[in-house]
Amino acid sequence: MSVTIFADRHIGTTSATQAVMLEAVGITAEAGERPLDALMRRAVPSSIYASRGTSAALPEAASEAEALAELRELASRNTVNKAMIGLGYYGTLTPSVIQRNVLENPSWYTAYTPYQPEISQGRLEALINFQTMVSELTGMATANASMLDESSAAAEGMLLARRASKVTSPVFAVDAGAFPQTKALLATRAAAVGIELVEVDLARGEALPEALFGVFVQYPAASGLVWNPKVVIEQVHAAGGLAVVSADLLSLTLLASPGSLGADVAVGTTQRFGVPMGFGGPHAGYMAVRSGLERQLPGRLVGVSQDASGHPAYRLSLQTREQHIRREKATSNICTAQVLLAVMASMYAVYHGPTGLSAIATRTAQMASQLAKSLVAGGVEIAHESFFDTVTVVVPQRAAAIVKAAHAGGYLLHLVDEDTVSVSTDETTTLEDLAAVAGFFGVSAPGAFGLAALEIGKLPEELRRTDDFLTHPVFNVHHSETAMMRYLKQLADRDYALDRGMIPLGSCTMKLNAATEMAAVTWPEFAGIHPFAPVSDVEGYLDLVTQLEGWLADVTGYDAVSLQPNAGSQGELAGLLAIRGYHLANGDTGRDVCLIPSSAHGTNAASAVLAGMKVVVVATTESGDVDLDDLRTKIAANADTLSALMITYPSTHGVYEQDVLEITAAVHAAGGQVYIDGANLNALLGYSRFGDLGGDVSHLNLHKTFAIPHGGGGPGVGPVAAKAHLAPFLPSHPLAQRAEHAGGFVFEGGPVSAAPYGSSGVLPISWAYVRMMGAAGLRDATAAAVLSANYVAARLRDYYPVLYSGEGGLVAHECILDLRPLKDDTGVTVDDVAKRLIDYGFHAPTMSFPVAGTLMVEPTESEDIAEIDRFIDAMIKIHDEAQAVKAVVWPADDNPLVNAPHTAVSVISGEWAHAYTRDEAVYPVASIIRTKYWPPVRRIDQAFGDRNLVCACPPIEAFADLG
Repeated sequence: MSVTIFADRHIGTTSATQAVMLEAVGITAEAGERPLDALMRRAVPSSIYASRGTSAALPEAASEAEALAELRELASRNTVNKAMIGLGYYGTLTPSVIQRNVLENPSWYTAYTPYQPEISQGRLEALINFQTMVSELTGMATANASMLDESSAAAEGMLLARRASKVTSPVFAVDAGAFPQTKALLATRAAAVGIELVEVDLARGEALPEALFGVFVQYPAASGLVWNPKVVIEQVHAAGGLAVVSADLLSLTLLASPGSLGADVAVGTTQRFGVPMGFGGPHAGYMAVRSGLERQLPGRLVGVSQDASGHPAYRLSLQTREQHIRREKATSNICTAQVLLAVMASMYAVYHGPTGLSAIATRTAQMASQLAKSLVAGGVEIAHESFFDTVTVVVPQRAAAIVKAAHAGGYLLHLVDEDTVSVSTDETTTLEDLAAVAGFFGVSAPGAFGLAALEIGKLPEELRRTDDFLTHPVFNVHHSETAMMRYLKQLADRDYALDRGMIPLGSCTMKLNAATEMAAVTWPEFAGIHPFAPVSDVEGYLDLVTQLEGWLADVTGYDAVSLQPNAGSQGELAGLLAIRGYHLANGDTGRDVCLIPSSAHGTNAASAVLAGMKVVVVATTESGDVDLDDLRTKIAANADTLSALMITYPSTHGVYEQDVLEITAAVHAAGGQVYIDGANLNALLGYSRFGDLGGDVSHLNLHKTFAIPHGGGGPGVGPVAAKAHLAPFLPSHPLAQRAEHAGGFVFEGGPVSAAPYGSSGVLPISWAYVRMMGAAGLRDATAAAVLSANYVAARLRDYYPVLYSGEGGLVAHECILDLRPLKDDTGVTVDDVAKRLIDYGFHAPTMSFPVAGTLMVEPTESEDIAEIDRFIDAMIKIHDEAQAVKAVVWPADDNPLVNAPHTAVSVISGEWAHAYTRDEAVYPVASIIRTKYWPPVRRIDQAFGDRNLVCACPPIEAFADLG
């Protein structure tokens, strides 16, 4: 009996349909040549084309069952001990209704960043719930829609303080009580941009520097100490600086909020709100600011606006695509968020409500208090009496032995130093756990060691929370599982995700996220591991990391890979920091110029600035290639200061540049390094390698080429890969389990993420993808994706000009359709076409990037010919509709295009007074009658939302007339 290989499940087109598509593109194979290779041989420049895949490290493709069995074996080599280490990572109970209906639901995990808000109202509501939750718990005016993790949020807070403060001093004070991973990351980021960090023991009253632009406070401290930072904050304000407070969100149900203490910025993590530890991620960090700083917020911000009928509607506000608009002047290089995890955390708050969260926090504090009380009664000293969930215990010369004994007994405690151990309680802590832990310190649990004896420790009275929070109905009506299940279903029904149809977003690669790839994410052996667990507990994880690093190095032609960056933007930053570190180590302190083509991804320029580089823009030609003459001119003008060139290959314009080897050679000849942006690796994989193109370092997007779901705008993983000479400067981490990933100095491998291996919890997805595809499958996926893009271009070229193509008229994995002639001819805009596609049952392609007035289409390898043809037919029909507008069959101000999208309410309410019929509005083709997706709102007024900025849950009355 034949067995279907996984690649045949993943790739949507078959050999038969590929033959039809190749004929449409005009490709004929030579004798003995595979048809897909014939296409790639013509599309990819001969100077870089590899006729055979380079895959010495990749094993043969495994079946789905075999891959799961291997993952089970890797998982079995992880030990899930009871983690009481703390340091920002805690045990939590994910409500089953959230795990099943969000984390394991493709309606949530296959959605894209909500650039098309009309078809993203469900996840936008979930995110505005998240923002409301964060802003109210922190006492701040505005929160964004999540950050990548706590430590990088702290770094963004530091940079915000520098921007907003008028103080010229480069000094930023850092609390001695901050988490060690946060201190290390702040050091990496500060050194790159000339910020001077000064560590101050704030809780002990150590004096602040005389001049400073800000301060970072950990609240409660890493040691667990709860102290009042209000005086410190006032002192910083008096000096003209800003206060950034990293606060434990659960503790804020009991403790005074950072906002009430005068903080300007609050940062932290929402991990303990139902999101598993996952060996460090992914988790939704948070960031909130006081009134007046909302326009300084990095990342995504969801706001309330109104649609064409005046009904309230959600959309991304202000910074929607800041990096693409402002480039090197952007305030941050972060272009995404941790949406899926933010949704989980927000729904945890919705499900438990303010009373439930307070109860969880109270019980957590009671457990810590009882442990401390028992230890003191047994003659053991504790470091301080004021704490929330972490007890620091003083055990002279016994700390290591106690931690070792606890580990042997199934518990992970934090070894602070040879005399000190800290123990953190959480939602999962039991009385049995307390008794066991007390025993490791040589204390027998008293007879009264029971729930009735629990009491909250001595929290300072002036820090007790007295104000209400989460009063909006959404946090107070969905507490039964029935209500929660239905709420999640209602939100999912308002969205468009891959489970509905194709999302042809150019540059974003919305491919299949196979169920088998996702299976291991929720296994306890992967989900329940603390990122700072001892090496003996995580052998399976480390082997998975090592295998994946090796595979990625092989397929990219590099020598070393770090999986630590938890987004493409962080991978970019890590790669540029490696380049700068290399130059500094060689004594080339003046090499700080980064050349970037004008067509580059917007994050490139922002990342270069954050790495301490100066951006010089290189022109592109009319064909979309790098202008070689301008490149040579810019190299000559910056010969002594050239640090790097950042290019994307294939280019951001969706073509394979013929002169890439000449480009990289010119940079190397001038002493620079070449950074190849790996965003478009899915058009090259198996046919050429970045390292063979002259690349020195690249970031990859595991959430694009390697199948990690986008999750509505995150999680992502952006590994950085490099040649051997840059390997010592890749990210390290002070708490990493393996020596090659530990320690590190500034510009010699400092961390860029909070956890040693970044968002490790989703690495099994990409591991499974590569393991099941094998070298041949990865190669076929590349060719199938390129074929699909060229098929779209060939069939639509007569209706919409294809803006860029390579030699032979071929594109890479995406094509840019130029809608500017359509607008000039008919008045129909790119926005009209994008919104009208919703009526046809599609998510629009990428709008106006990299060229305004265009659509960038990327079908991916996962779509079958029927779905691709359905999209093509829709685009042709929309072109015909535009011609009807031109012919005044429909008025320019009243036609299906300008009024799109059409909601059910808009076509059934009142008299129909439009120049076109109801059927033409909502059933433009008969094939969608049975499968119609109904957008919940009409076209949204973007400008209204920016003029009237509201970024928290609107009152329930606002939706009264919508039923």
